[in-house]
Amino acid sequence: MVHFFRFFLLTTTLCMGMFAQQAEAVVWAKFSEDGKWALVPLADGFDFPVGKPNGDGYYKARGLRLKSPRHLGEDWNGNGGGNTDLGDPVYTIGHGLVTYADDAKGRWGKVVIVRHAFRDPKSGRVLCCQTLYAHLDRIDVKLGQLVGRGDQIGTIGTNNGMFPAHLHAELHYNILVNCGQQGIPKTAKNYGDLTAFINHYRRLKREITFVKVPVGCFLPYKDTEGL
Repeated sequence: MVHFFRFFLLTTTLCMGMFAQQAEAVVWAKFSEDGKWALVPLADGFDFPVGKPNGDGYYKARGLRLKSPRHLGEDWNGNGGGNTDLGDPVYTIGHGLVTYADDAKGRWGKVVIVRHAFRDPKSGRVLCCQTLYAHLDRIDVKLGQLVGRGDQIGTIGTNNGMFPAHLHAELHYNILVNCGQQGIPKTAKNYGDLTAFINHYRRLKREITFVKVPVGCFLPYKDTEGL
């Protein structure tokens, strides 16, 4: 009954054009009995993960580079440089499902991964992708939680002093990609340009609906779990 109420609450808040922001209003995804898919709200567009919605107060220090020396995402820094952005909020770029929220250690630190579903305006097809947010100082969401565009999912960190404070963010077209990367080719088929993606799909037609996205496909990574 509690699960149904939370699911109903999310639907209601979507109809109002917003997601519940209070901690007590956290909404969990509804999963199929076989654990192969979850119901996720269809994204109505995408914003930047810092300085929402437009990245105000931040700059992209490094972008995607698929050739050596590779960099598989974007690094976002506060305009003040150094650690001036330490503890600043990090937001999910769009509606989605938290499929990973843990300390991946190593060069990753605390990481959140969100899986998104959106309708491509040109083809009309519903597509699936995911975004990864790394080096976080704090994680503010939990595995299996539904989030809305612009919801805070954590704060900018330094990975325990390994780097100057910044957000490392990635776009994955292949939802099998995780912190382990598992030998998945570093190609444009699997990794996307996050800024270009956001600008291309900035505002989509709002559809008050939930769609099925695949889960249960997270490849093992050390001693952490994902969906």
